[in-house]
Amino acid sequence: MSTAVLIVSLLVAGISFATGAWGAWLWWGFAAEDRYWIAIRATQLGALMLALVAGAVWVSGASDVPWLFWLYCLLPVAISMIAEQLRIVAAEQVLERRGLDGAADVDRLDEAGQRGVVREIVRREVGIMTVSAFVICFLALRVTVERSGI
Repeated sequence: MSTAVLIVSLLVAGISFATGAWGAWLWWGFAAEDRYWIAIRATQLGALMLALVAGAVWVSGASDVPWLFWLYCLLPVAISMIAEQLRIVAAEQVLERRGLDGAADVDRLDEAGQRGVVREIVRREVGIMTVSAFVICFLALRVTVERSGI
């Protein structure tokens, strides 16, 4: 079981680090790519894989598993959910800061204004998801340390 935990956690760490690095590059360059969101979903799937590994360890009845192992395996799912909620808040904050109530107000802006709003929202969303990818990477690497008790 320890080998499976190691493989999954290193796989998740690699995917999430690559996603985080790509997101940081996109954030820095004020860019957006549709493929980035696929990478984010892969990172979130990796977080789910870590939770499934924790479930497999629990079902196998492994004794003397450190509580930090459970924390590091389950926390990435929570991080993913929190990041998704922060994405929603980020869009609302951008609209509120600009004095816009919603999509109808954005439609009334000229084309440059609309692009500016969308760019700012996407940049914030990319930043939030990039940070979450790096946090998931860190937690996955911590799983590799804590797996020794399995």
